[in-house]
Amino acid sequence: MKNPYLYGYLPLFTIVLFSMSFGIYMVDQSLQLFISIGVYSGMQEFLSELEIRVFLLILFSLCFCMLFSALKLIGETIHEVGMLFFSRDNNGHTISVARGGYVIFFFGSLLSFIGIQSFILLMIVFAVTIFAYFIYTIYKMSQYMSTLGMIGLITFEIMFWAVFVTFILYISLKLYNGILASLPFAN
Repeated sequence: MKNPYLYGYLPLFTIVLFSMSFGIYMVDQSLQLFISIGVYSGMQEFLSELEIRVFLLILFSLCFCMLFSALKLIGETIHEVGMLFFSRDNNGHTISVARGGYVIFFFGSLLSFIGIQSFILLMIVFAVTIFAYFIYTIYKMSQYMSTLGMIGLITFEIMFWAVFVTFILYISLKLYNGILASLPFAN
């Protein structure tokens, strides 16, 4: 007998591990920034180096945890909306089949600790993990869906994420340009 809740804890551990690896990278980068702008010596008057590192790690890990949790929620919602549109599965077999892919994310989050010193390596591990999960999920769901339904689902998900990422980049660039234009030395 296979327990359907066997992999239920893996998304939480995955989010925590990815958050920790990205948080550790950000702690090192922020400390270098604090040292270069001369704030770090003032911080050491109130906190020890270990306390500064721990507080920054908690702060950055919490921020990344919120980001990854939101992305997981959006991703699962969009996936299930796509399944509503393109799947003929009325019993929910495809949802339970896709849960086996949580193991891919878990091992990807463990591998992310290899790239703590490089943002590019962290992003490569994260992207490869997402791609491997996507391929695994499509492969597993292909048993329960027609070819046209699979094409529709893949197109739907790729189009959503492309529009979503483009929208976020557009907003970020507009905000960045607005901040630069409002600086007094920009005139």
